[in-house]
Amino acid sequence: VIIAPPPGYSAKVKGGPKDVVRKTSLEMAAVAFPGVQLQAEEDTNIYGPPRKIVRGQTFAEIVTQIRCSADMKEKNFIDTWQRLAAPRTDFSVGYYSDYVGTMQIFQLDHEDKRRYGVELVECYPITMAEQSLDYSTQNAISFLNVTWSYRYWKNLTDEARLPQSLADSLATLARNTVERQIRSRIPAIINR
Repeated sequence: VIIAPPPGYSAKVKGGPKDVVRKTSLEMAAVAFPGVQLQAEEDTNIYGPPRKIVRGQTFAEIVTQIRCSADMKEKNFIDTWQRLAAPRTDFSVGYYSDYVGTMQIFQLDHEDKRRYGVELVECYPITMAEQSLDYSTQNAISFLNVTWSYRYWKNLTDEARLPQSLADSLATLARNTVERQIRSRIPAIINR
């Protein structure tokens, strides 16, 4: 799992935010690939048995389980991220673009090579579950359950560059046009 918090996150953290982000990414004890549900409704504009046609899609939130270190840096990381969305000092609400980030989830093979991956686009921790403390439990690892909301997810195998910004699309178009022009001027005998 690779977590990329929003750009404003590093300004809110004292010390090395990159180390905390990396450590939290590595301490994900449990995570699931997200699902998607197609929203369909019956098409009644036809004769015969009705059929369902797709009208949209919805993406369910996912839950992760983060293993916490003794200094609880992972919990502080999530807490700080949530305060970007809703500060507890004045109970205001932040701008959406100031608190959304990305999360990449990968399935690794036995050689630690990435075989499948998804990216949660515009994600943020919507729920940080309570953590119970128990004096009778000693030498136990503390876990933090975090529920993540996101706009949509994309498959990093075949959708890695989607959606492209207008600038990226124009740059790709210009590159392809220049390449075609250069190739058209190379004699056919050399082009083989």
